[in-house]
Amino acid sequence: MPKHYLLYGSERYALAILRPIQAAIRARGDETAWFFDGPGAADLAPDERLLTVQEVRQWNPYAVITSSNAVPHFFPGVKVETFHGFDAGKPRHIYIRGFFDLYCTTGPRDTAAFGELSRELGHFAVAETGFPKIDPFMAGLGDAPEPVRQPPVILYHSTFSPSWSAAPVLYDEIARLSRSGEWRWIVTFHPKMDPEVVAKYKALQNEYLTFAENDNILDLFGQVDMMCSDTSSALNEFLLTYKPVVTFKNRRPGPQLIDIDDPSQFEPAIRRALSRPPELMAAVREFADQLHPYRDGRSSERVLDAIDAFVAAGGRSRKPKPMNLWRKLKLRKRIGYWGPARV
Repeated sequence: MPKHYLLYGSERYALAILRPIQAAIRARGDETAWFFDGPGAADLAPDERLLTVQEVRQWNPYAVITSSNAVPHFFPGVKVETFHGFDAGKPRHIYIRGFFDLYCTTGPRDTAAFGELSRELGHFAVAETGFPKIDPFMAGLGDAPEPVRQPPVILYHSTFSPSWSAAPVLYDEIARLSRSGEWRWIVTFHPKMDPEVVAKYKALQNEYLTFAENDNILDLFGQVDMMCSDTSSALNEFLLTYKPVVTFKNRRPGPQLIDIDDPSQFEPAIRRALSRPPELMAAVREFADQLHPYRDGRSSERVLDAIDAFVAAGGRSRKPKPMNLWRKLKLRKRIGYWGPARV
């Protein structure tokens, strides 16, 4: 009998993260359905099934897989988090919400941190699987970046948090540089970016600058020669291409980044990145290989294997999850379900 897997999203970017898992589930002959309590449901394909709360409970999923920070505790099945990006140095990446049975980590650094918490708290398991979102991307990557285009193409991406976003600070420089024609620009932002900032950058569009609204930023990586950012988790995904990144006041700078703290340094930093100095490129490669050692495009299969292993070991952790009443109440209110927790 086919297993039922529920894919749960609270943002539209869940589609890009969870669809590779859906493909792996279907390849095994099992079934998927979706539940959204935020944007995303309108973008489901005709062959993707959307369920209501009551339908989820009747469908009785084997596992609920999400990239969100919480999951409805009243849904049946093993609760699994795959994360929505790499650790970019923001607070609360390594943070236990008390909803999940299993955390599927992206690489050694997260595995060590979550593994230590698992041993301490005892109410969840940890498996290192790699990041399912990048399966199609990783499967198509070569072992070296393509040569720099002429003219070079730059991807500018910023996170939405006002305390971390460089978009307002670098606006004048990007406006100036985008008019010269020396480089081409693609600009894209986090879905929660301040609409006023989005509008300002959209107004910059010309023959040398395009504003992209892709749900999956990975689709843009093959079109560009470098990235400029701040403290976005997407920059770590970009480093997996072995191409350079310029950051503004990154919260965790290192030799893999060209980090600046003044807009006057922006243009020289871009020129250095496009020259691809050997010491920078070696640091980028070393960082990428430590961040996500899996270049086989099979992280989704490892997630499914980890769920099966968890169930085979008894399907429960050595300690119960915390009561978590306040978070559960907020989640019930958001979804509008006040019925019993058990099916």
